[in-house]
Amino acid sequence: MLASSWVTNLSDGIAVAAGPLLVASLTTNPILVSLAALLRWAPPLVFGLWAGVLSDRLDRRRIVLVANTVRLVTLVVLAGALVTDRVSVSAVLLMLALLATAEVFADNTTGTLTPMLVRREDLALANARVLAGFITLNTLAGPAVGAALFAAGRSLPFATNAVLIAAGLVLVSRVSLPPREPAEENRGVRRDIVAGIRWTVRHPAVRTLCLTTLVFNVTYGAAWSILVLYATERLGLGAVGFGLISTATAVGGLLATVGYGWLTRRMSLGGIMRAGLVIETLTHLGLAVTTAPWVASAILFVFGAHAFAWGTTSMTIRQRAVPAHLLGRVNSIHTISAYGGLVVGSAIGGPLVALLGVTSPFWFAFAGSAVLVVLLWREFAHIAHTDDPAPTPAPAGSTAA
Repeated sequence: MLASSWVTNLSDGIAVAAGPLLVASLTTNPILVSLAALLRWAPPLVFGLWAGVLSDRLDRRRIVLVANTVRLVTLVVLAGALVTDRVSVSAVLLMLALLATAEVFADNTTGTLTPMLVRREDLALANARVLAGFITLNTLAGPAVGAALFAAGRSLPFATNAVLIAAGLVLVSRVSLPPREPAEENRGVRRDIVAGIRWTVRHPAVRTLCLTTLVFNVTYGAAWSILVLYATERLGLGAVGFGLISTATAVGGLLATVGYGWLTRRMSLGGIMRAGLVIETLTHLGLAVTTAPWVASAILFVFGAHAFAWGTTSMTIRQRAVPAHLLGRVNSIHTISAYGGLVVGSAIGGPLVALLGVTSPFWFAFAGSAVLVVLLWREFAHIAHTDDPAPTPAPAGSTAA
């Protein structure tokens, strides 16, 4: 499962660069170019809850196989159309939307497999290894590989993606999952969604996580949506410099993958998340006041380490707290909170720059984050309850073939 996750993360990272580059090569219309980005952000908001219901009702491995098969077929068609030069902007946008939609179902369901294979006490380490692949392959290596492949030939990144997705299919097909408890009586999709929302709202720790993710992503989205303007106007960097400071975040995350096990042996999960709240708040403040590229890079390096630790800890807490039959739906609610916050924040960042200058989104993010830290500080002291119901552990001898 880990190998499948890493392979598909590399594929996703390649697509992050190759998709927008392909659209930009076909049209200079800014609306169509921005639409490509929207089609990548929108599917988790539109289909997230549906994906959660399916992963709680159906065979989870089969969902991943079907979703990745859809991605594979779409990539083969897209690569073939590019090779034969029979492609249009509308067709590319349609296929990118289909790829992003299938990815929602694959990713949401994959997030429910780890607690089925790993003991409760090992979830933090397992999640760190999963997210290590995301940091190194999706965030750090993938976009660079995608851009290089696209420069060599428009069809190459999509053909490479097809090969990687095919490898992921073979790998996940060989995973042997333990038996699941019988699903709840089928009450319809709407009632299943309501049940997931109701459980999330009533559970203090998971409710706090979702609320924090939503609000912090509003502040983060406002600041990071104009990061390229900040780099050029505030730090005086060009395109290469912007790429380097962006890479600093990924490098910080990569370093955190090495030290996360050491950290969890010395701090509680609640303590890690409290420290993360402070680091993120100070990140916005530091970027708001500095004009030195090396200082900004150092700040983003620390932020990257925090982002990895926060993401791993948040995933571990959800997997420990949420019953197995609800995990898909609760994961989807958390995903919607994350993307919803980013969309709202992105809509705030631009107008703030137009009205108050390029550092205003960072001051907004600092103030909003500081208020949230004060309001939720006590909640995070008890966020990782030891008496939460654990997902069904893997039976002895259960392994991936």
